[in-house]
Amino acid sequence: MPADYEHCGDPLPVGGRWTALIDSAGRRVALLQTTQVRVAPIREIDEAFARDEGEGYDTVAQWRAAHERFWTGPEMSAFLGGTPIVVDDTLIVAERFRLLGPV
Repeated sequence: MPADYEHCGDPLPVGGRWTALIDSAGRRVALLQTTQVRVAPIREIDEAFARDEGEGYDTVAQWRAAHERFWTGPEMSAFLGGTPIVVDDTLIVAERFRLLGPV
């Protein structure tokens, strides 16, 4: 959700950006390259995006339910200072990337 980025003061991701993945010991283990970023209403997420996330979602409904639980859960609500309301028009940040690793 853009609100997450705004709350942190972080810019939205952009295509072409490189990100290092760091393990719990602080070692760089892989690189990601952002290939596409789209801010869109949650209703525009399709099954291909839901499956490609790699979390085992077979349907958009499964993807959305899991993300709504996260976004409206106690940790995110505490972080944002309130519980977001997720409706079909709620904007999300849909990011695609490719894995370039290990390093």
